[in-house]
Amino acid sequence: MGNNNGYLPLFETKSSRRPFLIKLYVLTISVAICVIWVYRVRYLPVEGILERWAWIGMFFAELWFSFYWFITHLVRWNPIFRYTFKDRLSQRAESSGIKLYGDMKNGIEVTSKQGQVPEKIRKEHKGFSEWDFVSSRHDHQTIVQILIDGRDPLAMDDEGQRLPTLVYLSREKSQYPHNFKAGAMNALIRVSSRISNGPIILNVDCDMYSNNSSSLRDALCFFMDEEKGHEIGYVQYPQSMMNVTKNDLYGNSLNVIFKMEFPGIDANGGPMYIGTGCFHRRVNLRERKHCNEHKVDWKRVADIKIEGNARDLEEECKVLASYAYEESTQWGIEVGLKYGCLLEDGMTGFSIRCRGWRSVYFNPERKGFLGLAPTTLLQTLVQQERWSGGELQILLSRHGPFFDGYKNIPLKLLLSYCIYFLWAANCFPTLYYVVVPSLCLLRGISLFPKTRRKLYVPQASSPWIHAFAYAFFADRAYGLVEFLWCDGTFQGWWNDQRIWMFKRTTSYLVGFCDTILKMLGFTNHAFVVTDKVASEDASKRYEQEIMEFGVPSPTFNILATLALLNIFSFIGGIKMVISDVENKVLDLFTSQLVLSGLIVLINLPVYEGLFFRKDSGRIPNSVTYKSLIVSLLACAIALH
Repeated sequence: MGNNNGYLPLFETKSSRRPFLIKLYVLTISVAICVIWVYRVRYLPVEGILERWAWIGMFFAELWFSFYWFITHLVRWNPIFRYTFKDRLSQRAESSGIKLYGDMKNGIEVTSKQGQVPEKIRKEHKGFSEWDFVSSRHDHQTIVQILIDGRDPLAMDDEGQRLPTLVYLSREKSQYPHNFKAGAMNALIRVSSRISNGPIILNVDCDMYSNNSSSLRDALCFFMDEEKGHEIGYVQYPQSMMNVTKNDLYGNSLNVIFKMEFPGIDANGGPMYIGTGCFHRRVNLRERKHCNEHKVDWKRVADIKIEGNARDLEEECKVLASYAYEESTQWGIEVGLKYGCLLEDGMTGFSIRCRGWRSVYFNPERKGFLGLAPTTLLQTLVQQERWSGGELQILLSRHGPFFDGYKNIPLKLLLSYCIYFLWAANCFPTLYYVVVPSLCLLRGISLFPKTRRKLYVPQASSPWIHAFAYAFFADRAYGLVEFLWCDGTFQGWWNDQRIWMFKRTTSYLVGFCDTILKMLGFTNHAFVVTDKVASEDASKRYEQEIMEFGVPSPTFNILATLALLNIFSFIGGIKMVISDVENKVLDLFTSQLVLSGLIVLINLPVYEGLFFRKDSGRIPNSVTYKSLIVSLLACAIALH
C-alpha cells in the first residue's frame, strides 16, 4: 500500500470485471443486432411507397437503438469502486454542530410554514429585519448576516466545542436576469471567499440534507491524497431520494444509473457534475486552467486568517452579492458556474474536465446526502424535460464535445457522457416504434418477419424472427435482473419501463424541440424549477402508488393520444385476426400485435385516468377529448 518514502494513500480504487454470463449476453445480443440489420437490408420492400418508407424508418430507429445500447454497455463494461481510509487522515478537532444543525432545521421548517422569519429569530439576528422593507422576494437588495462568527472565542456549543462560521445570504434580485441557480452559486462562491476562503466547497440542493457525518472526511481523502489528490477537481456523490415509494412509481430513484453507469463512467475518466451532493475544490471554480501548482499545503490553509470584523465583512459581501458586481467580468463565462444553459451544473462540470481536472465518483454504503423526488407525474416529466434539453444544449454548444471536448477529453469518456447528451435525441426512434407499427397494423403493412409459414407447423417459423425475439426479451430480462440487483422490485422495474417510455415520448421530445428552437433564436429558455410540493390528496395518492395527472398539460395530451392510438390499433388487429379464416393475419402481424399489446399494458394507468377514475388526480376532460379526436383521426387516415 505504501512506498519507500512512507506514503500511504488515502483512498484505493478497485476494478470489477463483468461476469461471464454478462459478457455472453453482450456477445449474443450483438449477433442478434447484426442479424436484424441484415434482415432489414435484404428484405427492403421494392413495391409500395408507404411500405418502403415505413421499413426504412424502422431500420434507422433500430440503428439508433443499437448505437445507444452499444455506448451504454461500453460504459458499464469495466466499473471501478472507490474506498477511503479515513483513519489515515490526521486527527483534528471537529466541532460537533449537532445541536446547531437541529436548531437550524427547526427554524427553517417554522419559517417555511409561516412564510416569514419568526419574531424570535429576527430579534436575535438583526439582518433578518431587512426583510421588513422588501415588497417581493423577487425584488430586493442583498441581505447578509453572519449568524455565527467562527473566530469569536465565545462561539461554542453546549459541550464547549468551537462552532464553525455560519452566514445567511440572500443575493440581490431585481428586474434584471439573475441566472437562477448558477447566479446564486457564484454569489455564494464570492461571499465565502471573503469570509472563510476554505479550499473545499460543498454544494447541495435546497431540498437535500447530509445523511452521513463522514461525507466530508471521505471527500478529503480524495483531495488530500499526496500523489493523486492535486488532480481531482470535484468529488461527486449520488443523488439519493428519501421519499421514493416502495415500487418507485415515477422511476425517480435512479438506482441503476448511480450503481451501474456512474462506476463505469468513473473508470473511463470521471463523472459529470450533477449539481448537488458535490465537493468542489474552490480553485477549479475560480481559475481557468489546472496545473501542478494546485498542490495544497493543508497546514498552511488551516492557518489562514480572515481580516475584518463581522460588520465590515457583511458590508463588503453585500457588494460581492450584488447584481452590478458581475457586469463586464468573466463570472458565468470563464469563472464560476456557467450561465446560459438549462443544465448549468452539467455545463460547468464539462468545462472543468476540459480544463484538465479529474473527477471522482464516491458511493458509500450509507448515503451521503438525501433529497426529495417529484411526487407527481407532471413534476417528473418537467424535470426530465429540463435535464434532457440541458444535456442536448451542452452537446451542441461551443463548449461541448464537438469544440472543446474532443481536444481535452478522451474519446471513451466522451462516449460515456453521450449516454446523457443524447437523452433528448432518443425521442424520435422511440416515437417511431410506438406509432408507426401500430398504424401499419391497421393498414395491413407487415414490418417484422413472419412467425409461421404454414399453419400448425411451428418449426416453419421464419428464422429472422428469432433475432428480433431474442434481442427484445433478452434485453428486457437483463434489465430486470439489473434492476433487482440494484435493490428494486419487479413492480418497480415495470414502473421504470413505463416512465422510460413516457419520458422518451414527451419530456425528451419537448426538451429537444425547445433546445433547437432556442439555439436557432426562435425562443428563449425559461428555467423551470421542479416543484416538489403536492396537495394533501395528491400526496396520499403518491403513497398509495396511484399515478397523478390532475391538470391539463400538452405532455398529457401526447401521452393520452399515444395510449389511445395503440389500444385502437390493438383492437383493430385482434378484429382482423378473428375475421381471418386462414390465419394469414396472425402469420404476418404477430410481432406488431405483441408490440402494440405491450404498449397498451404499459399505459393501463393512462386508461384509468382517462375513463375510470373519479378523483381529482384523473386526466382532465379537455385532455381526453383532444386525445380522442387526434387518435381517431390518425387511425382513420391509416385505414383509408
